[in-house]
Amino acid sequence: MNAVDAQNVIAPSGTAKIGQFEYDIATNSAPRTIEELNNLPVKVVGNSTIYVRDVSHVSDGFIPQTNIVRQDGRRGVLTTVIKDGDASTLSVVQGIRTLLPPVQQTLPPQLKTQQLADQSVFVRAAVSGVIREAAIAAVLTALMILVFLGSWRSTVIIVVSIPLAILSSVIILSFLHQTINLMTLGGLALAVGILVDDATVTIENISRHLEEGQPLHQGILEGAAQIAVPALVSTLCICIVFLPMFSLGGVAHYLFQPLAEAVIFAMLASYILSRTLVPTLAMYLLKPREETPAPARNSFTRAQKAFDRGFEAFRLRLSTVADDVSEEKRCFCSGVCAGLFCRGRARAVAWAGLFPEHR
Repeated sequence: MNAVDAQNVIAPSGTAKIGQFEYDIATNSAPRTIEELNNLPVKVVGNSTIYVRDVSHVSDGFIPQTNIVRQDGRRGVLTTVIKDGDASTLSVVQGIRTLLPPVQQTLPPQLKTQQLADQSVFVRAAVSGVIREAAIAAVLTALMILVFLGSWRSTVIIVVSIPLAILSSVIILSFLHQTINLMTLGGLALAVGILVDDATVTIENISRHLEEGQPLHQGILEGAAQIAVPALVSTLCICIVFLPMFSLGGVAHYLFQPLAEAVIFAMLASYILSRTLVPTLAMYLLKPREETPAPARNSFTRAQKAFDRGFEAFRLRLSTVADDVSEEKRCFCSGVCAGLFCRGRARAVAWAGLFPEHR
């Protein structure tokens, strides 16, 4: 190959002045035919010259075919489009679909094109999954807030914080040149279930202070300040779980790092929103407790008050049972040990069933 490269060159060699014009002259030693490639000298051994045709044979052909493409029993040609790492699957597929109709018009009528695979289907399904999970989390959290707190204002605050946390994570991922793919969407879907915790705990604690009769401004400040450190610790504990993914190498690093970044950024955004946006919205939407509340006329409000009374009775009953059980320490410890033993025994039986020993 070195000999062929050395003799297959086109290089400038000087100029020639003919009349009133001066022309550039280039040395062209590039072979013009296949036979000339076979006649290129490779090496001189003694008085003999070894040519390319002595060690190989150059011909105009193609590489050996190792596969055959058939579609509906007919021979065809498969063209696979692979995107760059920083490109979006949805954008690439949409661009290809836009270019196909003009290209089809330039092809012979006998040549038919057909799409065989589309990776954007999975990405769109993942996007739909994230939206569905976010909607389910928002609805369930709203129902919980309505049932336990009986305040649609608190529900609005919680529902607003969920998409903002997801959007913040997407913006940071965009700054880091990450795209919307299966792994980032999977991370967002994984984080949706725990995004509501910070805002929910903040609203619940603020509502508790307001129910105790504190002024609106003081109740918001104290309610948000009391759970600032515990919420931060719980958020960091969740983020620390995903830190080892950044130390992975090879393909696993490129697969799981976007997932970890999506979860971590969404959790941190949720905590920041619970410290900033949630108290601000509470200041504008929530109202202080009235000293002499008027009787409820709304059927939902009456149902919620009845639920509060029932839940409080259940809580007191459960507390009484816990106190009674804690007094019988021996029975309590024996029951706990028996439960742990049964659980370990059941796990051992299940493990033996999944991985039986070969005898």
